Amino acid sequence: MTIYFYGADEVPYGCFSNFSAHGFDLDGHWWPTSEHFFQAQKFAGTRRAETIRRARTPLRAAELGRDPSGPLRRDWDRVRDDVMRRAVLAKFGAHADIRAVLLSTGDEELVEDTGTDHYWGRGRTGTGKNMLGRILMRTRGRLRA
Repeated sequence: MTIYFYGADEVPYGCFSNFSAHGFDLDGHWWPTSEHFFQAQKFAGTRRAETIRRARTPLRAAELGRDPSGPLRRDWDRVRDDVMRRAVLAKFGAHADIRAVLLSTGDEELVEDTGTDHYWGRGRTGTGKNMLGRILMRTRGRLRA
C-alpha cells in the first residue's frame, strides 16, 4: 500500500511534511522546521539565510527561499538532495513521536501527494521523482538500523 502525504496538519502523516512544526538543532542553530533549514541552505553563509531561519512560519521561509531576487549558491543543484537528507534525518532523530510514525510505515512506499512539484513530489501526472518520499524511506531505513 502506498502512503500519500502532503499537509502538515494531516493525521497521522502530516509530520512527513517539511512544514510540520518539529524543530531541531543542526549546524549550531535551531531550525523551527525542515522547510526553514532547506530554504536557508540555498543562501548558506549569508544574511539572507539567517533571515529565513528566523521566519515566523514555514510558508514565509519558503517564500523567502523561492524569491528570485537573490542568487542561489552555485552548487545548489548538486547539494539540494543532501541538504534535504540532513534536515529529514535531524528532524526525525530529534522527535521520538514522529520517528515512531515513520517507522510504523514498515516498507510502504511514501509519496508526497502534490500536483505542483515534479521533483520533490509525484507531480500532476503522478510520474514525478518523489524525492522527499524517497528521502523519507531512506531515513526510515537508517533509523531502523
